[in-house]
Amino acid sequence: MADSLTDPKMAEKLDGLRMTKQRKVVYDVVQELAIDHPTASSVYTKAKEIMPNISLATVYNCLETLTEAGAITQVNLHREASRFCPNLQPHAHFFCAKCDSVFDVNLNEQADASEPWNLPDGSKIQEMNVAMRGLCPNCQDS
Repeated sequence: MADSLTDPKMAEKLDGLRMTKQRKVVYDVVQELAIDHPTASSVYTKAKEIMPNISLATVYNCLETLTEAGAITQVNLHREASRFCPNLQPHAHFFCAKCDSVFDVNLNEQADASEPWNLPDGSKIQEMNVAMRGLCPNCQDS
């Protein structure tokens, strides 16, 4: 975990909001658990190990603030628990229907994610969230 709560990169990600100790812990936990796209519950469990007095409500508030500031993204599929992703590059998410794993799916080189959609004339995409559901290679083989 970085020592400085005023790291310029963090201040930039929070769009001017103050990086509190709690936000820093929650952000670091999301970064650490990024491969699993953690739920708020798993972020809370790990954050509690680092900061024993942190509450579940504080974790939810921090996740909401970090999401609104654009430092992380919230990933949703149907009625499953929201997950959080620190990868801010354009990508989609693949949810395995069998083992519940979630992983990032990057665009092909030089692909334009806005291309395959038949948008109304004059529309401009400001944000895009693409989620796919299927079987991961491990579950497909078993």
